[in-house]
Amino acid sequence: MPHPRLLLLGLAQLALAVVLVVAGPRAGGEARVRIDNFSFGPGALSVAPGTTVVWHNGDDIPHTIVAADASFHSAALDSDETYAFTFPAAGEYVYFCGLHPFMTGKIIVTP
Repeated sequence: MPHPRLLLLGLAQLALAVVLVVAGPRAGGEARVRIDNFSFGPGALSVAPGTTVVWHNGDDIPHTIVAADASFHSAALDSDETYAFTFPAAGEYVYFCGLHPFMTGKIIVTP
């Protein structure tokens, strides 16, 4: 019979592996970006192809989400409104707020 501490360590490693697999990006999943205090959080987000990213405006003023390559563009989002876009292919998608261009972010889609 293994030592109790080794058994406990093995179970902890297994639990961590399960958490990492479940928490990782999955095709067809959903990820969120929060707009708050004139910034996107997280500023860079890695997802799998087929993931839908939902931006939520937590600010008191409108913002937009505009892809630098023009692949997506939201209408103005008032407080507590959302915009969603599904990323079909691998690549880096730089975006900004069309009303406040100093606000930038990036979605990194990796297979």
